[in-house]
Amino acid sequence: MRPRGPVARRLAAFLTGPASVRNAIRVIVAATIVTTVVGALLVWLFDRRDFSNFGDAMWWSLQTVTSVGYGDVTPKSAVGRLIAAAELLYAVAFLTILTATITTSFIERARKARPDMDNESVPQRLDDIVSRLDRLEQLLQTAREDRRD
Repeated sequence: MRPRGPVARRLAAFLTGPASVRNAIRVIVAATIVTTVVGALLVWLFDRRDFSNFGDAMWWSLQTVTSVGYGDVTPKSAVGRLIAAAELLYAVAFLTILTATITTSFIERARKARPDMDNESVPQRLDDIVSRLDRLEQLLQTAREDRRD
């Protein structure tokens, strides 16, 4: 059965296709937009005393997701703070995942640029360096002994 609709097709492609940084970033951005809008909607619906209009709720939600938090609009009710806590936890996870994704992409790009540095050649190269150092130490030891004589 084929997924219907563009969102369902993209989600199915993401879940079944090969992992890529571009797909991961798309999912993270989409999830952040959804979290921002849903968080604003929930806090506006359940905390009308602190958020009398959707614009204020959206402004607060955007501040929260981006971790800016100016403090000009904050929830004071228990429900509002619970929604805020969930949104803050998502925001921290978002920044962590985004940083890890970008770092991974840089590392992968550098690895592809240096094919001679694959995992199998590293131990061989280290062994080569150790043997060269051993030879240098022997040469230095011999030179010291020659100077003494």
